[in-house]
Amino acid sequence: MRLTLNTRDVGRVTIVRCSGRIIAGPEAESLHAHMAHVLRDRKTIVLNLCEVDFVDSSGLGAMVRALTSARQVHGDVKLCNVQENIHKVLKMTNLVKLFDTLDSEESAVAAFYRLTGSWEKLKTTGPSVLIIDRSADVLAYLRELLRRAGYQAYTTNNLHDSLILIRVTPPGLLLLGANLTASPATEQAFQSACAKLPVIELGTEFSTLEAGEAASGLLEKISARLHPQAGMPS
Repeated sequence: MRLTLNTRDVGRVTIVRCSGRIIAGPEAESLHAHMAHVLRDRKTIVLNLCEVDFVDSSGLGAMVRALTSARQVHGDVKLCNVQENIHKVLKMTNLVKLFDTLDSEESAVAAFYRLTGSWEKLKTTGPSVLIIDRSADVLAYLRELLRRAGYQAYTTNNLHDSLILIRVTPPGLLLLGANLTASPATEQAFQSACAKLPVIELGTEFSTLEAGEAASGLLEKISARLHPQAGMPS
């Protein structure tokens, strides 16, 4: 079974879901090239191995190279959902002590948000805002806009991953894009999770507004929701 790699960002953590076998040849080379590409912009990566049933020496070497490359730029690679036979390989090779191995994606993301020591700390100063939108361009724009305005900005493109972020690093405010859908259970869980959080809906027109106008209007709304006393006369 050929190795496939599906990547998504959950806040400041990148999850790479692997499916297939990590073995010598195109598979190991594909993992190495993919991880090198991700590490150009991201330093905190989770390898989800839930659908990997076989790893040979070359495949394990590709994983070690990815971990080494991440740590050279003060990042890290964590593993999650490791099947029992792969975990046995890690123990037999004594590499189980090299990798931080977690039981789920949420646990791995949470571990990064608790990160201390020599690698990059993820928490910054300022109120936190969770942005949920289907557009990667909108997420990139808002993430940088809010960070430069002094906020902590976390992004995701779906409701399922937003639940992970809400539990791991509770935001002070949600920015909610249009046309976000999920399973009924996920939608219900999301509604419950954000019931007490202030929410600003971006609306379907946000992505087509003039950028400066959109930015100033949105920052005013965010300030009003997070600092309601600031606009009141003394």
